[in-house]
Amino acid sequence: MNTRELASLIDHTLLKPEATADQIDRLCEEAAEHHFASVCVNPYWVARSAEKLKGTDVKVCTVVGFPLGASHSVVKAAETKQAIRDGAGEIDMVMNIGALKSGDTDTVRQDIAAVVKAADGVLVKVILETGLLSEDEIRTASEQAKEAGAHFVKTSTGFGYGGATVEAVALMRQTVGPKMGVKASGGVRDRQTAKAMVQAGATRIGASASVAIVTGGTGSSEY
Repeated sequence: MNTRELASLIDHTLLKPEATADQIDRLCEEAAEHHFASVCVNPYWVARSAEKLKGTDVKVCTVVGFPLGASHSVVKAAETKQAIRDGAGEIDMVMNIGALKSGDTDTVRQDIAAVVKAADGVLVKVILETGLLSEDEIRTASEQAKEAGAHFVKTSTGFGYGGATVEAVALMRQTVGPKMGVKASGGVRDRQTAKAMVQAGATRIGASASVAIVTGGTGSSEY
């Protein structure tokens, strides 16, 4: 895999609460320069990012129900609709983790389906937060996301519960099959790790160290 191919799989990410307008602008500039798949920003920054990236091949991705996943489905759906109005082309939603761990798979599936419906064709990725889940729970969550019509399953928020692992990515890929997307995020800071995730089955990488990944360096960010 060459550098351009790797770059095209990366969601260049800045989700820190203290991120400034200047930092968001720089994120967009870097994404356009390296032809990353998207920038992933908090909802407040979607409109600004969409304006900065107009005319480029980079999409704007945003997060919904982030980072806990415990919002009501109607709130997640409303967030989704607003984000798309603001210019988001991809939605990364956090699954209802507590419902999953309670064995309430109907709620998990319906919650995801509500966002998929609100997105109305816009790509939806479901964050499972695999660091909090057993292997069986990862399988179940992946199955519910697929059944609900999501386009991707994603490992982690990057907010302190463990990041992506090769094992989790491989399990997610095995569960959802060859066609659905798998996104590895959280702790991917260098090219070697990114390539390992791709080899395990990831078709998208979420990282704040994206520039380091494509230039052969090592990033220091936790996400």
